[in-house]
Amino acid sequence: MSTSPVPGQTLALSGIRIVDFSRLLPGPWATQLLADMGADVIKVEQPGSGDYSRHNPPNYETGGVYFNSVNAGKRSIALDLTQESGRAVAHKLIAGADVVVESFRTGVPKNLDVHYERARALNDKIVYCSITGYGQDGVMATVPGHDLVIQSVTGLMGMTLDRDPHPPVPGFQAADYAAGAVAPTAILAALMRRDKTGEGAYIDLSMFDCLFYMCNIVLTGAMARLAGKDGEPGMQSWGGNPRYSTYVAGDGKPVAVSLLEAKAWKQFCDFIERPDLVDPNESPADRHSTHGDRESLYRDVIAGYIRAHTRDSLLAKMEAEHIPICAINTPDEAVRSAPVVDRGLIAYSDHPTEGRIPHLVNPLARSGLASAPYREAPDLGADGESVLSELGYSEAEQQSLRKSGA
Repeated sequence: MSTSPVPGQTLALSGIRIVDFSRLLPGPWATQLLADMGADVIKVEQPGSGDYSRHNPPNYETGGVYFNSVNAGKRSIALDLTQESGRAVAHKLIAGADVVVESFRTGVPKNLDVHYERARALNDKIVYCSITGYGQDGVMATVPGHDLVIQSVTGLMGMTLDRDPHPPVPGFQAADYAAGAVAPTAILAALMRRDKTGEGAYIDLSMFDCLFYMCNIVLTGAMARLAGKDGEPGMQSWGGNPRYSTYVAGDGKPVAVSLLEAKAWKQFCDFIERPDLVDPNESPADRHSTHGDRESLYRDVIAGYIRAHTRDSLLAKMEAEHIPICAINTPDEAVRSAPVVDRGLIAYSDHPTEGRIPHLVNPLARSGLASAPYREAPDLGADGESVLSELGYSEAEQQSLRKSGA
C-alpha cells in the first residue's frame, strides 16, 4: 500500500473557518494541525508586535524558525481589540466562522468582548475553545499557565525526587503540547456533534487537565494508594529499571537501552555471550520492575559492555541484530537521522523572503489527511486586506480602519 500523499485529495476540514486569537504554543500548534487538515485559519494578532513567538530566536533571514513551525498555512490580520473598530471586525469574523480558538488569561476575553457569550450571540453554532493553564474555574484559574510550573504540579517532574531532589528543567514542553494535541480532538468532536444536533460548543481546555490526564503511568502508585493499596512495587519507567535506562559509551556519548521484555533481554545476553544472566523464572510482571537483587548485576554488565565500545560501533552492532539500544541524538543528529530521512519527516520549500528553508512534515500527510505542500507562515497582518474584503468592507472602510489603527 502506498504511503505517499494523494495529490489533489480533498482534506477533511476544507471549508471550515477558524478564527485564532491564540499565541505562543498550545493554541497555534493546535490550529496548525487543523490548518494542515484543510481549515482556513485566520490568525488575529496585535498590531505592531503580533504573536509574541514571532520574536523567538533563532531566525532564518528575518522570520523566526519556531513561529514558522506552528503557523504555516494560516492567514494573518492585525486588529487592536482594545478599540471598538478592531472589536467590530473581530465580531464579523466570529459571526462567519465555525470555530474560535483563544488562549488569553481568564477574564481577558470578557474585557476584549470576544468571549464565548458574545460569540454565541453572534453565531449560535460556534465552537469556541478556550485554552488556559488551569481552566476557567478553581483556585489556580487566574495563575499564568506556563509549561514548567504546570509540569511540576502534575507530579510528572516529581517521579524521580527519591533519587534526585533537584530535577532538571524538562527538555520537552509536555503541558503545552498536551493541550495542543487535545484541542484539535475536542474541536473535531464538537464539529461532528454540531453536524448531528446543530449545536455549538464551549470547550474549557486546561493545559494542566490535559497533561494530568496523560500522566496515567506517572500516577499509578498514587492511584493505587487512593484506592487504599500500598502502590508497591511501583512501575519503573524512570531509570530504576537497569534494562530501561541510559548509559554512556566509551567515547562519552550517551545511548538509551530498552530491553524490557524477557525475549529482548535474552537476545542481548546471548549476543554478548552472557546467557547466565537470563532468569528462567522471569515473568511478565518483572518487565517494569527494578529486577530486585539482580539490579546491580544487570546494570554493571550493561554499562560495561556499552563502555567497551564507541557509540557508533555499538549502534552498528545493535542495529544489525535488531536490539533496541539507540543513540541519544542531539537535535542536529536527529534531523539527519535515518528514520527522519526514510519517513520524509523534513521537507524543503522556497520561501518568498527566507530562501530555501526546511519544515516538519505532518505525519498525517502520508495518509492524505493533511496537506503535504508547505505553505509559509504569514507576515504580521499580511492578509488584512483580503480578509476585510471577504467580510464586505469597502476600500474606503478599510482605509478608515487603517487610519484608526484598528
